[in-house]
Amino acid sequence: MLGALASGIARRSFLSLTALFVSIGFVLGPGALGVLSFDARSAFVSDLAVIALIVILLRDGLEVEGEMLQRQWHLPLRKLALAMPLTAAIVALAARVLTSLSWSECLLLGALLSPTDPVLSSSVVTNPRVPRLVRHSLNLESGLNDGLALPAVIALAAALTSSQHFVWWRFLLEDLTIGLGAGLLVGLLAAVLMPRKEGPGHGIRSHQKSLYALGTGFAAYGVAVLPPHGNGLIAVFVAAITLGIRRPDIRGCFAREADGLVEIVKLGIFVVFGSLLTIHGLFGEGWAAVAIVAVTLLLARPVAVMLALAGTASDMATRAFMAWFGPKGVATMTFSLLVLSDSIAAGRTIFNLAALVVFCSIIAHGCSDTAGAEWMARRSEPPHPVTAG
Repeated sequence: MLGALASGIARRSFLSLTALFVSIGFVLGPGALGVLSFDARSAFVSDLAVIALIVILLRDGLEVEGEMLQRQWHLPLRKLALAMPLTAAIVALAARVLTSLSWSECLLLGALLSPTDPVLSSSVVTNPRVPRLVRHSLNLESGLNDGLALPAVIALAAALTSSQHFVWWRFLLEDLTIGLGAGLLVGLLAAVLMPRKEGPGHGIRSHQKSLYALGTGFAAYGVAVLPPHGNGLIAVFVAAITLGIRRPDIRGCFAREADGLVEIVKLGIFVVFGSLLTIHGLFGEGWAAVAIVAVTLLLARPVAVMLALAGTASDMATRAFMAWFGPKGVATMTFSLLVLSDSIAAGRTIFNLAALVVFCSIIAHGCSDTAGAEWMARRSEPPHPVTAG
């Protein structure tokens, strides 16, 4: 109710609805009024984070189009293969220099802050005047980097929480391989089971196909975590990509019908996330925390994207535009909550540093998305013809 009532105000102000809900969670949490009180290591917070990740990874995976992957994959691939690890490395190096975290903990922080969420900058990715290549590149990058960052987050968290020596090949075998195989199997099976228009199930309505896609995501998670216990979240992402490419009709139904569900999950995780924040916790590392925010938003991603796109056909303005619009959002929040629920010695410090970056990113990108989209749209429009007298 509050979200619906505040949506109009948020659209007319510089604050996005996301920033508003994080702020509401903060005000209602122990950092201010103390109305909401969640234990970050409770089963509720952990389960909510898992459910949010399943829905978000499902949405991201379904957005991957087979045709666009074939024709316009160069820029997204460069950003995913080069810019994303470079961003994580720069953040990790800054954290190592500025804080007392170990290298493993700094790399975990870098992995948490490497995904982007351009959905938060809705004016950029939904403005039809912005060049399609730019919108496709940002959307595809955000759709894939959540899933690509996940293995690194899981591996580093497992290495920091394991009482025994971390065995990397066992992690690859159990988590990645089983998760990938389960997702591929469930996605292919789901694509076959749903009748096509010309079949006997042509009367199935759009909202039922949307629920079918949602069920596929949870089924992939459930199959993957059965013995021998693969990674369910990786399975969700792979199943979503497979289902979306094999059945574009289901992908379209989910995109049209599931906005409300995705919004509810996002707003729920934003409120819980905000309620876990405190001023003392956010700035517990002092100026080092502020410096990490500046490095992440103003140095790490811009430098990484500019280096990754060097030598491509894109001009400097387009590269700079895509370098800036990489806000930190839902994936970083939910990954951070999962890290906080694990028994990592520096888990609270890592969570607070990531939380401060996300909050500042929501404000900074929320204030600049409309102006940036209009600037890019004006640059891409052809000049008006001059009529000779």
